[in-house]
Amino acid sequence: MKMKETLQLGKTAFPMRGNLPVRELEWQKDWEEKDIYGQRQELNKDKPTFILHDGPPYANGNIHIGHALNKISKDVIVRYKSMTGFRSPYVPGWDTHGLPIEQALTNKGVKRKEMSVAKFRELCEDYAWEQINKQRDDFKRLGVAGEWDNPYVTLTPEYEEAQIRVFGKMAEKGYIYKGLKPIYWSPSSESALAEAEIEYKDVKSASIYVAFKIIDGKGLIDEFTSLIIWTTTPWTIPSNLGIAVHPEYDYVVILADGKKYVLAKDLVDAVTQEIGWESVEIVSELKGKDMELMTAQHPMYDRASLVILGDHVTLEAGTGLVHTAPGHGDDDYIVGQKYKLGVLSPVDDKGCFTDEAPGLEGVFYDKGNKIITDILKEKDALLKLDFFMHSYPHDWRTKKPVIFRATPQWFASIDLFREEILEAIKKVNWTQQWGMQRLYNMVRDRGDWVISRQRAWGVPLPIFYGENNEPIITPETTNHIAKLFGEFGSNVWFEREAVDLLPIGFTHPSSPNNVFTKEKDIMDVWFDSGSSHEAVLKGRNNLSFPADMYLEGSDQYRGWFNSSITTSIAINGEAPYKTVLSQGMVLDGDGRKMSKSLGNTMSPDKVTKQMGADIIRLWVSSVDSQADVRVSDEILKQVSEVYRKIRNTMRFLLANTSDFKSQNHAIEFDDLRSVDKYMMVRLNKLVEKVEMNYEKYEFPAIYQLINNFCTVDLSQFYLDFAKDVVYIEAEDSYERRAMQTVFHTVLVKLTKLLTPILPHTAEEIWSLLGEKEKFVQLAEMPQVEFYENETELMDMWNAFMTIRQDVQKALEEARNDKEIGKSFEAKLTIYPTIPTRDLFTALNSNIEQLLIVSDLIIAEDKKDAPETALQFDSLAIVVEHAHGETCERCRAIKEDVGTNEIAPTLCVRCADIVSKNFPEALVPEQ
Repeated sequence: MKMKETLQLGKTAFPMRGNLPVRELEWQKDWEEKDIYGQRQELNKDKPTFILHDGPPYANGNIHIGHALNKISKDVIVRYKSMTGFRSPYVPGWDTHGLPIEQALTNKGVKRKEMSVAKFRELCEDYAWEQINKQRDDFKRLGVAGEWDNPYVTLTPEYEEAQIRVFGKMAEKGYIYKGLKPIYWSPSSESALAEAEIEYKDVKSASIYVAFKIIDGKGLIDEFTSLIIWTTTPWTIPSNLGIAVHPEYDYVVILADGKKYVLAKDLVDAVTQEIGWESVEIVSELKGKDMELMTAQHPMYDRASLVILGDHVTLEAGTGLVHTAPGHGDDDYIVGQKYKLGVLSPVDDKGCFTDEAPGLEGVFYDKGNKIITDILKEKDALLKLDFFMHSYPHDWRTKKPVIFRATPQWFASIDLFREEILEAIKKVNWTQQWGMQRLYNMVRDRGDWVISRQRAWGVPLPIFYGENNEPIITPETTNHIAKLFGEFGSNVWFEREAVDLLPIGFTHPSSPNNVFTKEKDIMDVWFDSGSSHEAVLKGRNNLSFPADMYLEGSDQYRGWFNSSITTSIAINGEAPYKTVLSQGMVLDGDGRKMSKSLGNTMSPDKVTKQMGADIIRLWVSSVDSQADVRVSDEILKQVSEVYRKIRNTMRFLLANTSDFKSQNHAIEFDDLRSVDKYMMVRLNKLVEKVEMNYEKYEFPAIYQLINNFCTVDLSQFYLDFAKDVVYIEAEDSYERRAMQTVFHTVLVKLTKLLTPILPHTAEEIWSLLGEKEKFVQLAEMPQVEFYENETELMDMWNAFMTIRQDVQKALEEARNDKEIGKSFEAKLTIYPTIPTRDLFTALNSNIEQLLIVSDLIIAEDKKDAPETALQFDSLAIVVEHAHGETCERCRAIKEDVGTNEIAPTLCVRCADIVSKNFPEALVPEQ
């Protein structure tokens, strides 16, 4: 028998390399076949709930790395909650209506205008399901557990039925109305947009000063004087119906280069500089309120513009006289209503001028800018034309500019319940306090919600019209439509005539002949997803309302967070969520926004094929996703190094517990050696801190804690000297079984702690532990233990760890001086202070072994140390090369090697172990 065979060298089936791209798929197949998700739900069925409600991603194309960050974050939380006493089902969802799918079909060559609306919608639905299936596979590949066979989808009949009921309840309360108001209009989408669908980009715009000649100055201003307005949207001049002034501002009539103009007194100098007048003289002064109801000649058309009063007028820029086109601006509309100016918006759905703007018919509004400025110049009304860069609203899908345009639209009146929403926002637990302020300000400042869209692919507005064109929205009609949608889906709206969609025998005063028509517009897609609290949280038996958490990207303050609380307050009087956690954007390694044009996007599918999903999941845990985060190949390589460290640490523990059976070999805490107790307490502290950070959703702290525990506590200390115990001592020795008890406890508890983040790797480790739960996902999180005299133990060992650092410094210096190579070649003489000597006694441990040296002498007192000793606060150290021979078995240098005649190559310790346990190894080979 060879001497090597007397060592307890551990073996394990847990490989050093994870081969995650292959092994993860095997685990996922096993989980699916055994319905591990279902088993977990069954285990938790009688426990309190924790419901994380999934915000629906849009069903269009494979997932990107931002999707991965979001879905994995949710999965980590749900898995943790499921392992800590909560029933936490996860129902994934998809948002499926809207313009992107219509555009995708158009790009594929579908001719929408050549088929019925119903047929086109069928193609949209088919496309949406293709995308859902594609994305579902992508999410499942990331190891996200949930009801993948029963998700919620906004196009399903049961969802659409619930959405119609939300609309009906809001209508009953008087929150739904039709109005002609200026709203964001996207010519590129040919549809109204909500504020949530707007993003801002810098554009170059014209800036013009225009003169409006006075018609009636009420005796205060003569007809040879002009009012000056300033605007950055020349294309809206054809829609001008008035000029607003502030009632309390001082205005002046000036003589500038021989012509008379009116403007705010405080802006004379600025306007003089802008226009470039050389000679300016103030002729007279008047208050804004004195100008009310004066009239001026429109500079392009034969009509008058009325001078009106408005508190929205400021002196920050312009002239103090505001060009007012009620068809193209909120403030203009509001003040125009007061003065009954009417609403003129001579621009069609495609952004082209109509015949209400003579001379501009068919011209795209943006191209109209030049034509209009040329006309103004011809008529001597253009005083100055310039250009400047500024932030301008764009359609967030087509990325093209939008306009303010008055069109008949359906609105939800926010004003009627705005204060209720604001109060509810204050009561929500916002993990980022600025999130509360952000949504609060948005709701406080927003106008009424435009809920109608001029598209085909969406949930129809369940509104009928009588013969006199009066809208009909009654509980009877909306409930009937809800039932029809629930039975047949919303396509029934486009397949049947209006009369066939109404309840049998329905009559209405607006239609004496029972002739009805139906609304052609669909609902804003944010109304779709914003109804999920009714369709999903209340619509599913295993969920509950309100949800415990909504977790989405920070863009959802203007989107899903906003529409959800709006509809929920409207019909339920409370927020649909108790806690909101938002995440930042995923940027590339240089901090740039990811885009296909820059070529800096990252495909989760590619990463899982190359490195495995657990690497993406570990990356998710490593970043503070509550702010913007970065990812790159280099960053993932760094994360994979941490994964390798964790894996190899667990592998060492597995290999060295292969002969350990907890029920037979485990040693009670009170009977462990002091150093083993110390590690058990350190592990317990880890459990406490990790679980505390899971509760706070502080994943980076968990990442750091576990990485440090594996690297510092285990690899650099406990496992470093462990080899001299678990390899060298007899198989069933007390010291070895004590360490194995710690190893096994670390394996069990650390594997559980890792499960929410690294489910595949954790499951692989668990399969080798022989625990009662066959799958770690069916286990519970470890409990925090309470040990007697824990504080004294920690204080003692923390003091030792400081001493150990001093020893390592001394060994490193000796290594640099070539006195020793490995620390095992060293002999240490330590000259301690009295407290340090007492500490060594109290530790009751093999200090030599803990410091991984071959020989150790602890002298009486630090004062006795020679001048050559290295001095530290609590001890002095002399390092020299150990005397003696190297033991063939333990590799320590000992003076007692060869003193046993039967085992001349072994130290006394090894000779004793071998002679008692492997006597055949001492028999010379023939």
